[in-house]
Amino acid sequence: MATVSLRIPSVLRNLTNGQETISVSAGTVEQAIAALEAGNPGIKARICDDAGKVKKFVNVFVGEEDIRFLDGLATVLKDGDLLDIVPAIAGGR
Repeated sequence: MATVSLRIPSVLRNLTNGQETISVSAGTVEQAIAALEAGNPGIKARICDDAGKVKKFVNVFVGEEDIRFLDGLATVLKDGDLLDIVPAIAGGR
């Protein structure tokens, strides 16, 4: 297992007691999200759909790489990796 950090967007920090970054032990992105959920109940439902896949309007990056272009939730993590959770923001008139 690797020790990795997840950067939490401001819109989800109400589920993490205001924490911007949370460290977890995980071997894959899926395990990292599960570990995040274990300590912050309800956050996984904001990131993943009912089938357990990352929602279409949420992007997850390992470093600068979108996991959709890697191995998705099966992307292997290494010590020190930073995962960014980035929900899409819509706007306009």
